[in-house]
Amino acid sequence: MDHSDREPLWNIDRIAAYLDIPKWTLYGWRKKKYGPRAIRMGRHLRYDPADVIAWKEQQKDAEGLDVGN
Repeated sequence: MDHSDREPLWNIDRIAAYLDIPKWTLYGWRKKKYGPRAIRMGRHLRYDPADVIAWKEQQKDAEGLDVGN
């Protein structure tokens, strides 16, 4: 199976920058089982960019708002 065309997983800093929120917000959301799905790799969190983008679009649809990016 060739995954060379897939974007690498994002770390907490990358997703925080993409969503323009503090990374501590992401940690809080994770405790509340809210936000985009994360993958735990050892002690690190990683995010599939497709999941993050889909989650962001879902939030726009749910709120009827146009969120940046």
